[in-house]
Amino acid sequence: MLPKLEEIEKRRKSLGLRQKELARMVGISQSMIAKIESGRINPSYTKTKAIFDMLESLEKKRETKVKEIIQGKVVGIQRGETVSKATKIMHESGYSQLPVFDGVRPIGSISERTVLNQILSGKDPKILSKTPVENVMDEAFPTVDEETPITLISTLLQYSQAVLVTKRGEIRGIVTKADLLKVVPTY
Repeated sequence: MLPKLEEIEKRRKSLGLRQKELARMVGISQSMIAKIESGRINPSYTKTKAIFDMLESLEKKRETKVKEIIQGKVVGIQRGETVSKATKIMHESGYSQLPVFDGVRPIGSISERTVLNQILSGKDPKILSKTPVENVMDEAFPTVDEETPITLISTLLQYSQAVLVTKRGEIRGIVTKADLLKVVPTY
């Protein structure tokens, strides 16, 4: 189902296009775009679909990709390392969560919240500090390709503390909620 015709003008303007430019790209006249936007004519399904397909194509090209905001250096921990080492790495790096690796393969995650929940549930901090990370880790962070649009990343970050970014299957970076602030223009 196609969006409502009223969307055309809004989406065209958000892309910074003039009616003439959109018309040329779609292969129709500028006056037809003007009449559609003003509600004076009801175009055929074919013309409407061509307009929306062009708008969608242009929006996808302009959308920020995750590769533009990733932190290139991934600070993580190996599964057999201790919780004490994980908390030390978090403290020194300023990160509140770390991916847990088995070699180069992400298998879980550990965060300040994970450690605090263990302590709050009655675990002795001295014993916890010597516990291997793999015994207390949470699920692995989701993994996406570097060409993934940030709109998808923002959705994933509603459910996960971080997202790992790959290129050809190899981990290239990590994105957290704080990284999304990079796309907010500063004036």
